[in-house]
Amino acid sequence: MPPAIVSFKHSITPEESAPAADRLISGKPKQTIANYFADPTSQFFAGRWSSTRGKWRVRYTESELCHITAGRVRIEASGGGVTETFGPGDTFVVPAGFEGTWEVLEDCSKVYAMFEPAQR
Repeated sequence: MPPAIVSFKHSITPEESAPAADRLISGKPKQTIANYFADPTSQFFAGRWSSTRGKWRVRYTESELCHITAGRVRIEASGGGVTETFGPGDTFVVPAGFEGTWEVLEDCSKVYAMFEPAQR
């Protein structure tokens, strides 16, 4: 049987989470993750994510394509690097190796696709 198309039209029960306490900078963000797809290698994932307001440190081992569907976020690279703000309709990539902060300025949601390289 060939693989089936995965539609995001149907709702699935999301998992609830929060940034790890040692990464949290401000707020008490509550997050939901609805992972619609994971490939057999567990390297590629796609789904929906949402968060309430807050700010936390991030360190990406995966590359992630993000499409903001609601709210506003600000992402800043470590060491005084570039700061970008994104809102509804904006699409961007956070590459593997990125370190910095992710701040939810207005409760937000996004559609994501991420690729996690195989560990060597």
